Order: sequence, then C-alpha cells, then structure tokens
Amino acid sequence: MTVDTFAAEAQTDAADTPEAAIDSPAALRTGTDTAEAANTSAPVTDAPVDGPAADASDDASADAAPVAEKPKKAPAKKAAPKKTKTLELTLTVTGTADGEWKAELKQGNSYIAKNLLVAAAAVSRAAKELHEDLSGPIDEVIDAAREQQAAKVAALEAELEAARKALAELDD
Repeated sequence: MTVDTFAAEAQTDAADTPEAAIDSPAALRTGTDTAEAANTSAPVTDAPVDGPAADASDDASADAAPVAEKPKKAPAKKAAPKKTKTLELTLTVTGTADGEWKAELKQGNSYIAKNLLVAAAAVSRAAKELHEDLSGPIDEVIDAAREQQAAKVAALEAELEAARKALAELDD
C-alpha cells in the first residue's frame, strides 16, 4: 500500500487570488500558477512500502537521490613547491698588468681558498665554459696584459742587446 502526502503550503487569507499563487513556495520554484503548483508537488512517504509500486518508486528515488546528494568535490590542493637549499660560493679572480692571476673562493664570510696562482689561459678557458658574456671582457683584459708583457719583453730584449754590444766592446 502506498501513502502519499503533499508538502504543506503556507495558509493565506486570499488563497484563490493570483497574488497568493505567486507567493506559494511551489509556484516560486516552478514559476507556475496555483493549479499547476498543486499538481507539481512531489509525493513524500513516511513509511517503507512493499510491492511492485514500491520498487518503481524506490528506483526513481534511488536515481534522484545520488544526483541530489552528491557533494561537490573540493578542488585538489597543490602541494607547496619544495624550497631548494641554495649554496652560495663567491669566486674572485684577480689579474695584474704583469699577467699574474690569483683566485679566491669564499663561502659566506669565510675563505675556502685564498691567493691561489692561476694561469691566464685557465682563466680564459673557465670564462668561456661559464658564459660567453664573461669570456669577452676577460679575454680583453688578458689580451691587454699580453700586449704589455710583449712590450716589456721587447724593451728587455733591446736592453739585453745593448748590454751584449757593451760587453763585446769591452772584450776587444
């Protein structure tokens, strides 16, 4: 046996007027007038019902229930990116006009290596390996030092030649 009850509607003094029909909860949900609102009310059962009619209503309510009761999934939270530990080292390469290069390696405020002699060719190769923007200025400095050293060698060779001539004159 099936027992159907209708949802209770609010009682008003002017139940037959069109304004009252618009004020009823069923009419507000469906946008219909009073006659249609009364026909569209959903049946509500309070007790379990047995039989074929119960199976049909259970199937209909089983189909409707999951749709109405499905909770919305919360958006997946993205894991905070891991902060990578950075290691800061400072490499200072210093060159002189004589072509002497020294390197210092510093971590924070403490020196790991200090006053290490480094060949100019090694400095040039290292700069090329690191980045071409570094190698250009460093190669210019090395070329300038090379020119100064070549000029110094030429001056010393001229002085040496003058000294040899003076020695040869003394031997005569």
